[in-house]
Amino acid sequence: MQHIPVLRQEMLDLLAPQDVGVYVDGTFGGGGYTKAILESANCKVIAFDRDPYVKVIADKFEADYKERFNFFHAKYGDIRSIIESKFDGLVLDLGVSSFQLSDPSRGFSFNLSGPLDMGMGLCEGTAQDIIRKYSERDLADIIYTFGEERFSRRIAKNIKLNLNKISNTQDLANIIRSCIKKIGKTDPATKTFQALRIFVNDELEELKKVLRDSAHLLNTNGKLVVVSFHSLEDRIVKSFFKELALEKNRFKLLTKKPITPTLEEISRNHKSRSAKLRGITVLY
Repeated sequence: MQHIPVLRQEMLDLLAPQDVGVYVDGTFGGGGYTKAILESANCKVIAFDRDPYVKVIADKFEADYKERFNFFHAKYGDIRSIIESKFDGLVLDLGVSSFQLSDPSRGFSFNLSGPLDMGMGLCEGTAQDIIRKYSERDLADIIYTFGEERFSRRIAKNIKLNLNKISNTQDLANIIRSCIKKIGKTDPATKTFQALRIFVNDELEELKKVLRDSAHLLNTNGKLVVVSFHSLEDRIVKSFFKELALEKNRFKLLTKKPITPTLEEISRNHKSRSAKLRGITVLY
């Protein structure tokens, strides 16, 4: 499975890596952004990823770039406890990686049969734990809050009624599909799978933590650059950047409106279609 970094050039334009600079890639994944940064300037990248499966990729980067690259198997929300000195930029690609989606054993895809896991790494539970242990009401709230699914109560009820029939991702997807009429091209299971994944990985709280903490770790002219893929993430980023920008003498928005992929990029990489890129810089 080829890893295609979304909005790669647009990210570089905002981050503007400089020689001798230190940059943080909070979502290393397949290394697309890290490679772009390292090849654009004689700088250093400190990368984070909670997924243990990317360690083999990180090892190759450490061999190729040596002292210019360091990797931490950690959640980006832990950045402040790991990095003590200031840096010149942070980039986050909040999408689920192609590697995760294409591996049935990870349980992210409703199109592939695999265990109901959905953990990106360093998690305390699985999607299976959630549907079995949480009440129908709480499950419905999770699906509504993190998936913005208007049929959340119907779905939660159907899941609970059919728990003994759900042993893998396709079982769950079929139970969801059985109680919702398909509208347009979107699979009825999409929002519920999103909600369970976000909840399992505590993604929104991790995002809030890394934004809050990294803003205080940036050098003068340092940049925060974030690519989000759904409204929940983008809302958090937009709101946080807007709050920072109120400190007019210290922070300045780099993007008044989000940058989105060109039609050409979408034609090459359909998964990029919902991406939104936002950036902000520290003035002093």
